Amino acid sequence: MTEPAEAADEGATAAATAPNPAVASPAPPAPGGTRTAVLRSVTSRATAVGVIVSVLLILAIVFGSRLLENFDSALLPYAVATVFLAFGVAYRYTVWVSAPGARRLFKQGWRSFFSMANFRKGPTALPRMVATYLGFQKFLGARSYARWAAHQLIFWGCILASLITFPLTWGWFTFTSGTGSGPGYEMRIWGFKIIGFDSLNVLGWLMFHGLDIAAVLVIPGASYFLWRRMKDRGAITGQRFGYDLVPLIALIVISVTGLLLTFSSIFLHGGGYEFLGILHMVSVVFTLIYIPFGKFFHIVQRPAAVGMQLFKYTGRQDQEIFSCRRCEEPIDTGPYVENLRGTMRDLRLDFDEWAEYCPRCKRVLRGSAYLSHVKKGFK
Repeated sequence: MTEPAEAADEGATAAATAPNPAVASPAPPAPGGTRTAVLRSVTSRATAVGVIVSVLLILAIVFGSRLLENFDSALLPYAVATVFLAFGVAYRYTVWVSAPGARRLFKQGWRSFFSMANFRKGPTALPRMVATYLGFQKFLGARSYARWAAHQLIFWGCILASLITFPLTWGWFTFTSGTGSGPGYEMRIWGFKIIGFDSLNVLGWLMFHGLDIAAVLVIPGASYFLWRRMKDRGAITGQRFGYDLVPLIALIVISVTGLLLTFSSIFLHGGGYEFLGILHMVSVVFTLIYIPFGKFFHIVQRPAAVGMQLFKYTGRQDQEIFSCRRCEEPIDTGPYVENLRGTMRDLRLDFDEWAEYCPRCKRVLRGSAYLSHVKKGFK
């Protein structure tokens, strides 16, 4: 997961997304009737995709839990929230990739991914990009090592929590004991025994406290970003409470209430456990439903940017570097510049040739045009 407002790599998303994919028009400017028809078509398609994905998840829950034999009814609210999550993610993702820029780069990314020619030229390119761009997010380190470290804490904490929570919620993972109360347990996936362990040894402790470990990772990372958004003038100027602060607060509430549940069961003999359990459940359900429609949606978008990076990498391998038409400084790979021009044509922006100039030359040309055409009129 990436930090609100700061994790978007400008090359990965500037040309690929509209300012707000949730509400942005997925089609080029068109007459009113045509535009409305296009929007309805995209909405209908996105709704259909969302319903299909939700139904598939429900079927996966039913069959993965052996016809609900291993499904814990106490976790039903979490399971229902994940179904809503699946619908929302599928719906918004479909709308997002319907936008001309995102659709074009999405296709180019998959084409680069499945290209055998690209694989022969750089067989290790994709694993390295996944590790450095998605896993360790080295591009954040160029901005601030503190922000990179905090982001890593949130990222790996949420990954660990997701790997534990979702399978347990769906009834895919179960922990059973022949004696009913341990200490010997068996971990089963889809009903098949994977490993047996003693709950009193190190492995057993890690098995039963994985979510606590995730919470300990998330709390300092989210707290750092929350503190920064309260103190940094640049962050304060552009932040919105519901979009930038709520995700961080939700992560902290989930983590703190999860730790309090463990504290209650160990030190308070279950005192206040019911209230804490309800509070924890509400915060988790709210966050899961919030993901597709808020800042957290970039979690879903981020992997698509790897395809764009691969697309640019293969262009550099072919030495297809495009130079500025004015100063001849390198801009980017030839295929990427042509892809940007194609997107501008799709959007019916009648100045796609400007993609062939570097940022400095664009400013110079705009200044010259102003002096020769606008300023001239005031003489």
